[in-house]
Amino acid sequence: MDGDSTRIPHGTHTNPVPRPTTPPEGAGAPPMPSTAPPMPPAAPPVPPMPDGSAFLTWLRAPRPQAAPGIWRFRYRPRPEVEPTVTPTRQLLGGAVIALLCGWLLCSLLWNGYLGDFWQWPWYVLAPDSWVRGEGGQVGGAASWLYTWLVFGAILSVFGRIGHWGEFWRRYGAPLVRGAMPALRSVLPADRGPAPAATPPPAPEQDPVEWPQLRQAGAAEAAERLAAEARAGLMRDVDHARISRAWQGVRSGRHSLAGFTGAVLQDGSAACPHPSGDRDLPARHARHDLLTGQVRLGTTADDPRNPYHYRGAGLALGPDLLGTSLLAVGPAGSGKTGALVRPLAESLCLHALAGRASVVVVGAAGAGLGPAEAYDVVVRVGHPDSVYDLDLYGGTTDPDEAAAILAEALVGDLADPHPGSDSRRSTTVLAQLLGPFRAVHDRFPSVPELRQLLDGAPGPLAALRKALTDAGQASLLRELDARERQMAHPGDVGTVLADRIALLDRPAFAAFFDTSGQTRPFSLRALDHPVRVRIDLPQRGHADASRILARLVLAQFTASVTAREDRSLFACLLLDDATGVVTPEAVRGIQRLRSANAGTVLTLRTLDDVPRPLRGPLLGAAGCRMALSGLTPWDGQDFAEVWGKEWTETRDVTDRQIIAETPAGKAVHMLRRVITGQAPTARAVTVRQVERERWSASELAHGVPPGHAVLSLTTVQGEHAPPLLVDLRG
Repeated sequence: MDGDSTRIPHGTHTNPVPRPTTPPEGAGAPPMPSTAPPMPPAAPPVPPMPDGSAFLTWLRAPRPQAAPGIWRFRYRPRPEVEPTVTPTRQLLGGAVIALLCGWLLCSLLWNGYLGDFWQWPWYVLAPDSWVRGEGGQVGGAASWLYTWLVFGAILSVFGRIGHWGEFWRRYGAPLVRGAMPALRSVLPADRGPAPAATPPPAPEQDPVEWPQLRQAGAAEAAERLAAEARAGLMRDVDHARISRAWQGVRSGRHSLAGFTGAVLQDGSAACPHPSGDRDLPARHARHDLLTGQVRLGTTADDPRNPYHYRGAGLALGPDLLGTSLLAVGPAGSGKTGALVRPLAESLCLHALAGRASVVVVGAAGAGLGPAEAYDVVVRVGHPDSVYDLDLYGGTTDPDEAAAILAEALVGDLADPHPGSDSRRSTTVLAQLLGPFRAVHDRFPSVPELRQLLDGAPGPLAALRKALTDAGQASLLRELDARERQMAHPGDVGTVLADRIALLDRPAFAAFFDTSGQTRPFSLRALDHPVRVRIDLPQRGHADASRILARLVLAQFTASVTAREDRSLFACLLLDDATGVVTPEAVRGIQRLRSANAGTVLTLRTLDDVPRPLRGPLLGAAGCRMALSGLTPWDGQDFAEVWGKEWTETRDVTDRQIIAETPAGKAVHMLRRVITGQAPTARAVTVRQVERERWSASELAHGVPPGHAVLSLTTVQGEHAPPLLVDLRG
C-alpha cells in the first residue's frame, strides 16, 4: 500500500483536515469550507537525536498510580498519614542521652561490674575447646563476634529509645548529601568502574518493544518502531500519536493491515498530523505525554495540605480539564504565564498526537504561544489575518444561528430566569435570518444584519418582495411579525442593533464575511485534532472583544456537544472571561463533561460575574483555582464552595508541678534541660469540630506570591481537597 490514501489519520475521523489546493489556471479560487480550515504545508522532518537513550529512559520511567493532580513521572508515593515528628530539642537530647546510657551499659558489661551473666549463652552454646582457648583463632573470633552481637543488640535498643533513625533522616542524611558534591570535586576523576546500568525490563513488559502490537500480530511494525526508538528517531509526540492510531485499530475505526503498512513505510513518522508537524517549535513547560500531564508547580509542604501531596509535583491533564477549570486572581498573579500558556502548550502537543483539539482565546500579544505552534490563527481586526471568524458557527439552521448570535450579543444582559431577553432576542434574530437565508442562500453580513435590525425600509422591502416572488408564505409571516414588533416600545431589536453596531466598524470591515470570499473558521472543525488561536482586539474594542468571546464560547459548547465521535478531547482556553459568563454559558459548561470537553476560564475577580451566577459558575467548574492577591469578598465565595471539614482539636491545660524534695528538684531540672520546658501536669481535651478548609481571610492574606490554592475533580468523580501550590516550582 502506498500513497497518502494508505496513511491512517490519527484523529477521530478517517478524513483529515483538507489542505489548501491550487485552483486550475484561469479559474477563480473556490471558497474554503468553514468547518474544515486548510492546514499549512508539511514541516521538515525532525532531526534525529545522537542516540535513543534519553527517549528510552523517559519511556521506561515509573509512573505509579497517584491521587488526582499529582505529577506521576518518577513519583514516589508517601504515606497517607503524616508520621509523628519529635521536637528538635527533645530529639537531640534523647539521642545523646540514649547514646551515653548505651555506652555506659556496654562499658559496665565489658569491665565485669555487672557480672558475667551476659556470657552464659556463649558458655552453653560454644564448644568446650573454644571456651577453654583450645580453638585458637576460630574460638577467639567467635567469642568476639558474640560480644559485638550483644553490644549491637544493646545499642539497637537504645537507638530505638533515642530515635536515632529519625535523627539520621533529619540531620545526618541531608548533611551527607550536601557534602557529596564537594567530595566528588576532591576525589580523583578515575574512581574505578562505573556502576552497572539498570537492566531493561522483560520484552513482554518493555514499552519500547510495543508488546501490545506483538500480541495483536503486528510484530513487524513493533520491530520497526522499537528500532527507531533505539536509534533516536522517535519522540514522545510520535509515541503518543502512534498509540492513538493503535487505539483506533483496537476500536475498529482503522484496519490492522493499513496501520501495519503505514508503520512499515514511515516508521515513527507514520499516521501524521495533517500539518505534518511532529513537535512544537519550543516548549516552556514539563510535559509527559504518556500520562497526558503538564506540570504546573509543586504542592507546598504546608500543614494545610494532605501529607501524601506535600512536596509532590502538581500537574493537570484531560482527565481534570474535562470537568472545566476556573482561575481567579488579579493581574500579575500568573493566570496567563503559569496556567494558560502551559495548558495551551500541552493541548497543542495532544493535538499533534491526535488526542485533542484546542481553541485558545486571548488578547493580541498576550503571550499564548507563537503562531507556528497553531494550525489556525484568527487575528480579528488585524489586516494581515489569513483566517476569518464565522459569525454563525458554520451552521445552516437559522434557529441555531440565531441562538448562538443572541447569546453573543445580549447574553450578558439576560437575567438567570426563563423568558428573559435571551429568548426574545433569539426569536427576533430568527425572524430575520430565516427569510434572508431563504432568499440569498446565506446569512446576512454584519452591515446587512444591522440594517435589518434597525428596520431600514429599503432592505426590508427588498426582502419582502423576494419572499413574495418565491412564494414563501410562512417566512413572510415571520417578517410581518418582526415589523409589527418594531413599532412597539421596548423592542429588543433596538438593543440587538446597538450591539451588532460594535462589530460594524472599519477595523472589522474585512471580517465576518458571508459571501465566500474569505476563509472563515468555524468551531465545527473541532471534530479534527486542530490547534486554533483567536486574538481579540481588546485594545480600543473592549466591548466588541467581549461579544466575540461570548460568541466563541457559545459556538464551542454548541459544537462539541453535537459531535458524533467524542473520543477526541476538546478544550477552550479563555484568557479573560470578563463579561463572558452568562446563564446560558453556565448551562453549556455543565454539559461539557459528558461530551469529553472542557473549558479553562480566567477572571481578575468574581465581581466580573453577576452575583446570581457566581455560585452556579463555581459549581459548574470541577477545578477551581484561587491565586494570590485575592480579595476577601472573592475568598468568601471560594470558602463557601470548598465547604467545611471535620477536624480534631486538642485543648491542652498545663499545670506546673512544684517539687518538694531535693531528688524531685533534680529530676525536674534534668527534664527542663532535655525538653526545654518546665515539668507540668497536662490535661488534654480532644473534640471534633467543623471548620472551613480555607477561610476567606486565609485566601486573601495567607497565600504567598506565586502560589495558588487549587481544588481538583476528575471526570470519574475523584476529588482532591484545596491544595496550596507553588506555581514557580
